[in-house]
Amino acid sequence: MKRVIASLIVALFLVPGLALAADTYKLDPGHTFPNFTISHLGFSTLSGRFNETSGTVVMDRKGGMSSVDVTVQMPSVDTGNAKRDEHLRSDTFFNVKKYPTMTYKSDKVYFHDDGTATVMGKLTLHGTTRPVTLYVDNIHCGTNPINKKAACGFNAIATIKRSNFGIDAYIPAVGDEVDIRIEAEAFKQ
Repeated sequence: MKRVIASLIVALFLVPGLALAADTYKLDPGHTFPNFTISHLGFSTLSGRFNETSGTVVMDRKGGMSSVDVTVQMPSVDTGNAKRDEHLRSDTFFNVKKYPTMTYKSDKVYFHDDGTATVMGKLTLHGTTRPVTLYVDNIHCGTNPINKKAACGFNAIATIKRSNFGIDAYIPAVGDEVDIRIEAEAFKQ
């Protein structure tokens, strides 16, 4: 769960014509939500999200020095059920007292001719760091009509195995594979 996000945002800013030099963008925490889905007992799919995400994206279209640095506050997990959320925060799953944040740091961003991107980076979750690739689509950049600031939005997807991060309670009853979808917006600083 964690979908680390922001590296996708980098892709957003590298859309042709949007930036010609290194620019810094800040994630809009009110419009950035890493979402996850996971199989529950094979009967249904459980959905949730994280409500507190922050980060920056440096976009350097010409120099190739783009980067993403995102932090997700793990206690902000929200599945719509307070009792389940407390269980997810416990040491059975996320152990938020010991591991209060999840981070994603990009290593490389590849932009494709069709306006999509692939972001390679490292996700740190539950004290374990592993490579995770984000696939970015639906990239849209322009001027926010409300505050008139330069902004970008995107959708990104990834799939991880929670057991790779030491979160293996109740596998296989509760799925090991976690599908991640990140909807995000960011503003040029």
